[in-house]
Amino acid sequence: MRVRIFTLLIFVLNSYFGFAQQKFETALEHLLQQPEYKNASVGIHIQDLESGETLFELNSNKLLIPASTMKLISSASALEMLGADYRFKTKLGYIGETEKNNVLNGDLIIIGGADPTLGSEHFMGHYFNPHFLQVWAQKIKSANIQQIIGDLILDTSIYDSEKVPATWIWEDIGNYYGAAANAFTVYDNLFRIAFNSPRKIGKATKITSMYPKIEGLEIINEVVSADNYSDLAYVFGSPFDKKRVIRGTIPRNRKAFTIKAAIHQPEELLAEEFLKYLANEGVFISGEIKFEKINKKAFQTVYIQESPTLAEIVKVLNYESVNLFAEHLVKQIAFEKIGVGNRQSGIELIEEFWKSKGISTEYLFMEDGSGLSHFNAVSPAFFTAVLNFMTKRSTNKKTFLNSLPGAGEGTLKRFDKELFPENTLKAKSGSMTRVRCYAGYLDVDSGAKVAFSIMFNNFSGSHSKLADEIEKLLHNF
Repeated sequence: MRVRIFTLLIFVLNSYFGFAQQKFETALEHLLQQPEYKNASVGIHIQDLESGETLFELNSNKLLIPASTMKLISSASALEMLGADYRFKTKLGYIGETEKNNVLNGDLIIIGGADPTLGSEHFMGHYFNPHFLQVWAQKIKSANIQQIIGDLILDTSIYDSEKVPATWIWEDIGNYYGAAANAFTVYDNLFRIAFNSPRKIGKATKITSMYPKIEGLEIINEVVSADNYSDLAYVFGSPFDKKRVIRGTIPRNRKAFTIKAAIHQPEELLAEEFLKYLANEGVFISGEIKFEKINKKAFQTVYIQESPTLAEIVKVLNYESVNLFAEHLVKQIAFEKIGVGNRQSGIELIEEFWKSKGISTEYLFMEDGSGLSHFNAVSPAFFTAVLNFMTKRSTNKKTFLNSLPGAGEGTLKRFDKELFPENTLKAKSGSMTRVRCYAGYLDVDSGAKVAFSIMFNNFSGSHSKLADEIEKLLHNF
């Protein structure tokens, strides 16, 4: 009797998937005949998670630019290789001798732990109640140190000297999403610039404020007013200097219209701000700010600042698509495994990990953790293999699944919750110029769960239209 019921169930599921596949194929064929997509490169892979059967594929091994769906790979890798409970640690202390009159004859030290969340707006409760720099200053004062006859030294040796990945493009690296991993990432490595724009179109705008203030920063403002409602202003500048040119448009007749730009020397900002908080607590340093590797054997710890857990970080990373967090994870994997945070080493370790799990990396060309590089290339089938692993073989299954937004949430906010109720869709989106991708999990009407990857490269239409079309495709399955 049980055999007959099981056989009947298999027949029903196969009938359902056959019907769903037919609907999907018809809708896809209609979509690909439209002028915007007829010359596009398209790859799709849909896999039943229970049986591992491929339910639909189109160019499933074709290497395509993934954009931010790359974050699925970096976040899954970090959870597996570092653990969901992993925390970044920034160490505060000194080298030298303390005297009875609250004088330190030596140097005040901060050892960078490459915490991507330090002072992050995504973790306000963790760092701003009270302000983390106030806590640090109070810890120094509580250690009976009020005068330091020496320097403030920041040890940045946890990561290599690379400012940004070599394959990031010029128009990205000055903007907030082009902020790169740093031993002393702080405030999401971004600053805000406020503009006033005139009523007339095409007229010069005026910068009214910047926060936080970056010492020595030179800004050339070429932004003009326009009859639109979007931020189309872009920040240009090398990560090796403090000159920025801002070009483009912002809406006309606005007060304090704000854009965000990348900070590429966050360690300098952190040091300068920390000195101010120390002074507020009556602690003063006679020397200079220096950035150098210290003798850790002589280091005496006063306080260790811990980040939120990796599980918490990964949820923000995938919900909000935070490039900076993803870049940190790649370098942190390298630091934990070989002792130095190097992007290329991190990528090689990630590739070795997936190979060890039986997933061929022949279909993975990884240049960064975030997907910002146009040199990244991944196949749809590689994505579904990783998604399958994280569901069926990983102890981090729940954490990984919870990190993905559902319809109407995070980067899937555009998708209709009524079409995908109760998290029947959990996925990561990815987009850049002429690239739109989605990968994740879908619960279908039969009760089965599938892993999917849908990748469009070099289409000529609008992103919003293609997103709506992909939503229809997923709903049809």
